[in-house]
Formats: sequence, C-alpha cells, structure tokens
Amino acid sequence: MNAIDVQRTTSSVYGAVRLGYVLVESPRLAEWKRFAGDGIGMALAEDGPSDLAFRTDAHARRLIVRKSALEDLSLGWQVDSPAALDTILARLAAHKVAVEEVGGEEAALRGVERLWRFVGPKKQALELFVEPKLAAGPAAVRGEGFVTGERGLGHVAITTRKPEAMIAFWRQIFDAKVSDFIEDRIGGVDLKFTFLRVNSRHHSIAVAATKGLAMDPFTTKIQHLEMQAATLNDIGEAYRRCRELGFKIAMAVGQHTNDRDVSFYAVSPSGFYFELGWSSESDSEAEAWPVVTHKGISVWGHKPLDQTFGDKLAQMRYGVASLFRTEYSPF
Repeated sequence: MNAIDVQRTTSSVYGAVRLGYVLVESPRLAEWKRFAGDGIGMALAEDGPSDLAFRTDAHARRLIVRKSALEDLSLGWQVDSPAALDTILARLAAHKVAVEEVGGEEAALRGVERLWRFVGPKKQALELFVEPKLAAGPAAVRGEGFVTGERGLGHVAITTRKPEAMIAFWRQIFDAKVSDFIEDRIGGVDLKFTFLRVNSRHHSIAVAATKGLAMDPFTTKIQHLEMQAATLNDIGEAYRRCRELGFKIAMAVGQHTNDRDVSFYAVSPSGFYFELGWSSESDSEAEAWPVVTHKGISVWGHKPLDQTFGDKLAQMRYGVASLFRTEYSPF
C-alpha cells in the first residue's frame, strides 16, 4: 500500500477545506491600501500603523497586510469541523510535520479564535482554522462583490521545481482532486500546470512547473493569488481603476481555457500577481470537469502588458539561480 492509500484510509476531508484568508508581510502598507481597496475593490476593515485588514464578505478579515521589512505571506485554510481538523493534524503528524497551535493576538490579527500553523512546500507558512470571526454588517466593497461561500476566498498558484512532491502534499493532506492540466510556452519557457480542487471551486491550488530542466523563475512564495468577482462588469471596473492608479498589469483581460474564467492579472505591491476573475460556472459543474490537458492557458487575451525587458531578465536570472538552491518539501 502506498502513502496515498494509507492516508485515504481515514475520512476524506475533500469539500471540508477552503482558502480562508491570506496574511501578507510587507513594508508597503500605503501601496497595499490603494491596491486592494481603491484598485481591486475590497472593503477596508482596519487601517492601523502596523497592519491593514480587508473584507470581501461576511468574514471580518480576508486579506491582512502586516508591516514587516520582509516580503512574505501565510495562507489560512478554513476547515469545516473539529473532526476534519483532527484528520488533517493526524496526517501531518504521520509525516512528522511539526504543528504549532496559536491563539491570542496572532489569531485575532487573522480574524480567527485559534489557528494551527505548519510549514508546507517551499517553506510556505500554512495555517488551519475552524471558526472565523464574522463582521456585524455587510462589506462595503466596490461593485457587486466577491464570490466566496463554500468555494472559499479564491485560489493560489505556486511555481515549483518539485511538482510531484508538491502535488502529493496537497493530495495526501487535503484529499485534493486533479481538475485538469494546461501546457503552454510562456516567455520562451515550456510550462505544465496542474489544477487541484479541494471543494467545488475549479481549483484552489495551481501547481506550475517547467518542462525539462526544473527551474523556478519567481522570487515570491506564490506566483499569484486569485479572487472571484460577482459580475463581469466588476472585472472591467477593477481593471480600469488599477490602470488609472498606475498599478502594473502583468496580463490584460482574457479568458482561460479550462475554468473559462474571464480575468486580468495585476502586479501586487509585494511582487506576486493578483488575478481578479469572473465565471458563469456553477458549483454543480465542478465534478464534471474532464481531466484533460489543455493546450494554452487562454482562449483569448491575457497578453503581457506592462512587463519590461528588465522584468524578463530578472525572471531569467532567478530561474537560473534556482538550479543551485534546494527546494524544501515536508515529505
């Protein structure tokens, strides 16, 4: 019996996990306030000298930016029940992954009562929680709002030199299912993307890897964070605002081949991309996605817009440098 079979002997947590919050560590609080609030359209929930908090729905906090000299981030995963949490913690213990239980001010900053923190692939800080704190009134977002609910906050895309180990981690710990694959040549590099879902959202994790020589051209822990807007008009308005505010657009508006999202990618103040997307697909269609390999990430659009030659050169240099670094994997 292999490792995946061993893990599946316990109750599946598929459908009981979703992305709950993202905590960004950054010295650029003023830029984040303009980007997330004025540009993307989230509701500012707290504006202090050491941290910002934004809402997208009933949760008191969905995106938190804490002042720090470093550029880093933590991903908070909401778990439906204590039983599902116990299952995940038991799996981590079986793999000898150290977990720290945290409360007090650290938990309050994230808008939760308690959290369980551990280190995932690429030394990404991952956190689990059960009960989010809810706000008293509706979120004063721009436009019609954001799609969350059972699908969670959105998805993250992660580049890796160890795609097999990365995919195995999410499948063994969260019972992630493969939705589909995409192969494309971007910036002169052949890439393969694996899309993993842990609930009815088409994917909560996208794993990107180069084909052939294993390189990682991105300096940030995640390649991009995505949130889903309620209407197509919200996409156009947010795109217009980001342009007017002077934020770089990494990829202009386009439509993906697999989940059919219409979206654009802006460059966040911390350097990773922020994708805002809209889709007409419903929750009931999630299990119907055929596990196929799409050729190309887009049906139309998503053309590079504000990427300079210097940006491309920096990615190439970092990709080559990654060949000489060891990428951490928890098992």
